[in-house]
Amino acid sequence: MNSLRIGCVKYLNARPLIRGWPGEVEVDHPSALCERLANGELDVALVSSFEFLRNPIYRIIDDVSISSDGPVYSVVVAHRDEISQIDEIELDPASETAVNLLRCLLGELGLNPHLKQRSTGILPVGPAVVSPAVVQSGSAAPAQLLIGDQAIRFRQKHADEFQFWDLGEQWNKLMGLPFVYALWLIRPEVVAPKQIADRLRGLRDENLGRLNELTADAVARVADPGHPEITRQFLSAYYHEHLRFSFGKAEKEGLRTFAQLCAKRGLLPEGGIAFDLV
Repeated sequence: MNSLRIGCVKYLNARPLIRGWPGEVEVDHPSALCERLANGELDVALVSSFEFLRNPIYRIIDDVSISSDGPVYSVVVAHRDEISQIDEIELDPASETAVNLLRCLLGELGLNPHLKQRSTGILPVGPAVVSPAVVQSGSAAPAQLLIGDQAIRFRQKHADEFQFWDLGEQWNKLMGLPFVYALWLIRPEVVAPKQIADRLRGLRDENLGRLNELTADAVARVADPGHPEITRQFLSAYYHEHLRFSFGKAEKEGLRTFAQLCAKRGLLPEGGIAFDLV
C-alpha cells in the first residue's frame, strides 16, 4: 500500500483524514488533484465532490467525506455590500465544488451577480492570495469566493471589515441537509479497493479519536509569526463544530440534491447518480 499514488489537499480540513498515512502523499490544490486523478496520475485522491458527479467512474470510499451540516466557516463569499446588492463575485478557481455550489445557491435565491475568474495568482496551499480590489476600502470593491485555509486566515484577519456569506450555512438553510465538499475517490482499475478504503476509514477514526493531538500538530505546522490567527482553540471549534467527516445517509442525500440542482442549472446532464461504494 506504500506504493499507492495518493493525493490530498494540504488544507486543515483534510488533516483528520490523512495524518499518519504511512506512504508518500502528493499534495496539490483541489482542481489539480481532480485533473491528475482523471488522467490516471493518481490512484486515490481526496477531491471535490463535483468531480465524482461530473465523472462518476470512480469508487467512493464509504462513510468518509469532508462535509458540513450548517456553517462550514472555510467556504465563504467575503463582501461589504448586502449579498443581494452585489454585482460581481470573483471566483476561486481551486475548487469546482465551491464554485458550482455558489452558482446553485445564487440561482435558488434569484440572485444573478456577474461571476468572474480571479485575475491574480493563487497559492492554494499557502497564505491567502486575495485580489487587491477586495481589500481596498470602499463598498465598490467586488465580493470574492474564498475556500480552505485562505478563507480561514482572511476571515480572522479582516473580521471587522467584511461580511462573510457562508455557503455551508446557506445550503443548510435552503435544503435542510449536509453539504459534501470532498470525497475519497478510487480509480476503477485499482486493485484491492476495499483494503484501501478500510485503511483510510481506520485512519480517520484514529485521528478523530486523538483530535487534541492532531490539533496541536496542525497548529505547529501552520505556525506563522505574520499570521497568528489559527490557534488550538479555533481549530478545536473548526473540527468539532463546523466539519463532519462521515458519508452517511444524510450526506448522500445532500450530494444527490446538489447533483439535481447542478443539472437544473445546466452544470451537469440530467439523470440520477449512482454511488459505487467500497
